[in-house]
Amino acid sequence: MSSVNDGILKTTYVETSSLLAAILDEDADAHRELETPARRVTSALTLVEARRAVTRERIQKRIDADQESALLVALETFTAQCTVSAITTDILQRAGRRFPVEPVRTLDAIHLATIESVEIPPDLVRVLTRDRRVRENAVALGYQVE
Repeated sequence: MSSVNDGILKTTYVETSSLLAAILDEDADAHRELETPARRVTSALTLVEARRAVTRERIQKRIDADQESALLVALETFTAQCTVSAITTDILQRAGRRFPVEPVRTLDAIHLATIESVEIPPDLVRVLTRDRRVRENAVALGYQVE
């Protein structure tokens, strides 16, 4: 699917589950989606969750030190290609309110509130996620989900 709509480059919000699918699981579809031309936005939460996942993989001996280093470089590269949204008071306040499809876990609510904070019409924002709760709510809020 093209990320260009009438000549306007779409914004892609990258949620943690899709990022981890691309870098940890080496999922070809997730990786391709991350390479699609777009303005990328993610939450600072995504970066923390991804680093924690890499740390867990190393501690549980599912990856070795070289793989850990390569994954951390991949995360740094991803970070350099994104606008990273801070977890602000406004985002936390929005995350505490109801979403269209409940229940929503706290970290998912922070992702959803961050997506809404982008201040771009939903039809110009694509959400990359593997998380069912985030996907269902993003669709209910009018966002395109991949």
